[in-house]
Amino acid sequence: MAMRMRQSLAQLEQAFHHETQQDRQRREHLRRTAARRSRKRAHERAKARSTVRFALLVFSLIATALIVTVAMFETLNLLLA
Repeated sequence: MAMRMRQSLAQLEQAFHHETQQDRQRREHLRRTAARRSRKRAHERAKARSTVRFALLVFSLIATALIVTVAMFETLNLLLA
């Protein structure tokens, strides 16, 4: 009976170590997955911000060109009149 008890204790200990190892692997996998999702979200936010900034830059360049053109022709009109 003592041999059986030692064997079952050894099996329990082995099962515990196996489960502990699986739990560590599961936690590591979850940590890596969370880090990957976080990097992906940060990349998407940066991309969205850069798209908005580019649109604002284009809009400001077009507005500047229009304002300068109108001011130039108004000044020319005043000088020639």
